[in-house]
Amino acid sequence: MWRRGFTSSYTPPAQALKEKKWDALVIGGGHNGLTAAAYLARGGLSVAVIERRHVIGGAAVTEEIIPGFKFSRCSYLQSLLRPSVIRELELKRHGLKLLKPTATSFTPCLDGRYLLMGYDDHHNYLEISKFSKRDADAYPSRYENQLYKFSKLMDFLLDSRTPETLHWDSSFIDRLRDKLEKSVFWASCLRHILALGQKDVVDFMDLLLSPTSKSDILKAVLAGDAIIGSMASIHTPGSGYVLLHHVMGETDGDRNIWSHVEGGMGSISMAISNAASEAGVSIVTNAEVSQLMIGDSGTVKGVLLADGTRVHSSVVLSNATPYKTFLGLVPQDVLPDDFLRAIKYSDYNSGTTKINVAVDKLPQFHCCRSNNPEGGPQHTATIHIGSESMEEIGSACQDAWNGLPSKRPVMEMTIPSSLDKTISPPGKHVVSLFTQYTPYKPSDGSWENPTYRESYAQRCFSLIDEYAPGFSSSVIGYDMLTPPDLEREFGLTGGNIFHGAMGLDSLFLLRPAKGWSGYRTPIRGLYLCGSGAHPGGGVMGAPGRNAARIVLRDFKKHSS
Repeated sequence: MWRRGFTSSYTPPAQALKEKKWDALVIGGGHNGLTAAAYLARGGLSVAVIERRHVIGGAAVTEEIIPGFKFSRCSYLQSLLRPSVIRELELKRHGLKLLKPTATSFTPCLDGRYLLMGYDDHHNYLEISKFSKRDADAYPSRYENQLYKFSKLMDFLLDSRTPETLHWDSSFIDRLRDKLEKSVFWASCLRHILALGQKDVVDFMDLLLSPTSKSDILKAVLAGDAIIGSMASIHTPGSGYVLLHHVMGETDGDRNIWSHVEGGMGSISMAISNAASEAGVSIVTNAEVSQLMIGDSGTVKGVLLADGTRVHSSVVLSNATPYKTFLGLVPQDVLPDDFLRAIKYSDYNSGTTKINVAVDKLPQFHCCRSNNPEGGPQHTATIHIGSESMEEIGSACQDAWNGLPSKRPVMEMTIPSSLDKTISPPGKHVVSLFTQYTPYKPSDGSWENPTYRESYAQRCFSLIDEYAPGFSSSVIGYDMLTPPDLEREFGLTGGNIFHGAMGLDSLFLLRPAKGWSGYRTPIRGLYLCGSGAHPGGGVMGAPGRNAARIVLRDFKKHSS
């Protein structure tokens, strides 16, 4: 299949990697790996990034699968990228341009009604009132304001390193510094909690520990954010955290705004790589790491490439999933058994299939038709298909739990070309479908069967036809990524977009495993910098930034 992606014009041959010993190597050129590399190079280290694919970006990538149409193949909207990363790496100077939608959320209904949410409180009140005046009255105070309060605490946690236990032999000064830093962390955490007050803290814990199940269309739309990328039901305790995770982002200071990115999500990775390149990072594509090189003392010595090239370094950061890193790249009999068990039996389930579609015309929804050929506010928003009720979402999940792709999939539909004219030919459009639920191994067929794959894609297109008649006939072509595809092509274990489930048993001090949340690993010199580390998945850059800060500290200590 003809395809083109955003690659690095400055990519040196893999042979150049072995010409010197590097201070740090980063496995994987996803956005977190590139972020870590940029900070390390700005800290004075010699750094190389090694990417298996022909294109950088990992899951934040733009590729031209169908001539003239540029797809954000995996991630598709931006909100979670930490403001500190945007500011410190000067990503806007390096080409990052965010396109703010004119509406935030659009949910068409089969009965002819619709819910169109935006930035104006009065408009949102009128929209919600069409379905429930009680919810319209409660929405600003009981939902938005509360979540914004909780987001301040989450900002602190996201940008902080976890107060993890020291594992290696440490000097008295190291232990004293560690205790001081932990005291500062917990004191700051306590200040944020006290600022919330007792009622807000109780509400916060209720959100984290309770399912998101409510009763009407508004709650169903909001609950959709609680099941993104998982095999969990809206009734699963803890699903409220995933909801919080998806509303705590921002665009240019505005909370809970998911923006498109000019040029697709790969433009984020390109901006970070430009910052990294400016700092002196070497980025190599089409180079696969097959194994870590570990010395007799149990310290990392570098990496072995699939072509036999040995690349030496003092430090290695892995942007691969914890499963791939510790069970695929680390030699056997190096890691503790209990640690390996924790990594092996972590939850990597995924119910996600991403379908990127090229269409010859803008979809027109029968409940909210637009006379403007360029589209209306609804076309720029996140469009919820199959989310009219909690029952619909629950039924879709139950199908997958029974081993079947959902009969009526739950979909987040976006049309980035409604705002971004650089990604499709004039008059034609790119449509992104983030669909759930699809088991990794369906009980009624195989994703390797082209007919089986086609039947699921057509199921999704036919469902959209119910809301936007004629959508199926407008399809020029599409690119489909099932959980096995996401694993094979992007290295996402189990197809999980977060590098592992985001349940409360796998966050903060428990991510990726109890006792190892601080980016360091049981192997000296090996660090995690991807979404499998704190604070988890999404195009945030926080794991990469936080890991780099730890590496720079350790490197300075060992060099002195």
